[in-house]
Amino acid sequence: MTGNIRQARYALSRGEPVQARNIAAMILAREPGLAEAYFLLGLSEVTLGNIRPGTAHMEQAVALGRSAEFFAQLARCLLLLRRDADAAAALREAKICLEAGEKSDALTRDTIGCAYARLGEHTASVPHFEAAVRGQPHHEQFLYNLAVALSFVGRVREADQTFERLLSCAPGHARAHHALSRLRRQTAESNHVPRLNAAHAATRDPEDRLLLGYALSKELEDLGDTQASFRTLWDANAGHRKNLPYSFDRDAAIFDAIEKNWPLFARAPVSNPSDEAPVFVMGMPRTGTTLVDRILSSHPDMVSAGELQAFPIAVKTASRVRTPMVLDPETVAHAAGRDLGTIGRAYLERAHPHIPKGSSRFSDKFPGNFMYAGLIARALPHARLICLHRHPMDTVLSNFKNLFATTSRYYDYSYCIEDIARYYVRFDRLMRFWQKVIPGRVLEIRYEDIVEDQEGATRRLLAHCGLPWSEECLAFHTNASPVSTPSAAQVRRPIYRDALARWKRHEADLEPARVIFEENGISI
Repeated sequence: MTGNIRQARYALSRGEPVQARNIAAMILAREPGLAEAYFLLGLSEVTLGNIRPGTAHMEQAVALGRSAEFFAQLARCLLLLRRDADAAAALREAKICLEAGEKSDALTRDTIGCAYARLGEHTASVPHFEAAVRGQPHHEQFLYNLAVALSFVGRVREADQTFERLLSCAPGHARAHHALSRLRRQTAESNHVPRLNAAHAATRDPEDRLLLGYALSKELEDLGDTQASFRTLWDANAGHRKNLPYSFDRDAAIFDAIEKNWPLFARAPVSNPSDEAPVFVMGMPRTGTTLVDRILSSHPDMVSAGELQAFPIAVKTASRVRTPMVLDPETVAHAAGRDLGTIGRAYLERAHPHIPKGSSRFSDKFPGNFMYAGLIARALPHARLICLHRHPMDTVLSNFKNLFATTSRYYDYSYCIEDIARYYVRFDRLMRFWQKVIPGRVLEIRYEDIVEDQEGATRRLLAHCGLPWSEECLAFHTNASPVSTPSAAQVRRPIYRDALARWKRHEADLEPARVIFEENGISI
């Protein structure tokens, strides 16, 4: 059977999962208890996109034989199925295998690192990414994963060096260029503008041009050339936007569905509500949510669980709707009236794998939870909700300047000034709606107020969360825990005023947003 196992692995390595699946099935017909055959059958199914049956085969493999490789791939599959607690358990088993002296290949170590990263355990991911790179020093994806993980845990100099190693192997690696540009503020003496210009001119790939355009815009702004920076950004966004099948009507329909179906949510049963009191930090992206999360998680009684999508997934599961998007009008309509106590418990079950053992309170800083504020308030009666606001024009600019996950359809609005302004109008309207229907549950706080009066704002935040005063919250920038958001570099600095009223530098370009705000009664 050894030769057949090799044939199946070879077929997978050549991108022939159907052949690998057939070989694995043939092996199991002759020897039904062979763990590696189940593993290869599972891996073949997953490669073909059949995640659930593939995962089931992998679970059978680890029941028959222990291997770090088996557990690593099982963890990856469980994460795809959003079974985070089971994925964490699989990683613990992989760790036991490695500590027992089992040898592992570079791919297995990289897979373990990626699984830890998906769980938000970036510190735990680094040694595995380092091992993967030691095993294959020139592998582009392994180098990229290591560099990103190092940046998340604040090892900036090493991240810089690793990105440069990657670019020496792959000079056109657009994601590396983009990530490297964001590691630090560039200076006239040390920047990558000439190299970025050359890379941008050399590629016609739309995704690469978008990434390189953002990187170039960011570095030009660092160097003080704000007009060239904005022109570069405008061109990059316009080029990407024209290829998106997006209309703001799609997002407007979601806002409409939430407001329309609220009466059903307001009357829905709440069985056996939990007495846990998580803190939800929400708001439009790039408005200070990471800053507030760092302030709160610097408190000795708080930890940050990061940006969880646990509540949206709990609502999606309760809706029993199988549409592609986690949040859409159909999901909202079918979730309305469901038992919110069940949704609250499902949320906590999904959140707990992301929380260190022994922690008393945790925060969840997924910005998009503002869509669910009323549901959260009912499903988790002791939860504390905080919503960040920022000057409307600065919010538009900061969303326009930030490259969100290009594979996520939830940020399609962010490539057009008018669409961002329209989105802000509906966000503002929804927050006023929540204040009316769940009065007192959401603390709304302005980013500008935190900058102008850090201690006063921090006292308001802690009081709302039911936390005693702690001086440590004023030193949030010394918090050593990982940061995996675009604000990673900023929140490792003390409070600064640089980001206030940046929109005025581009007032003419942002005029369409001002008009939309004026038409909708939003003062700037």
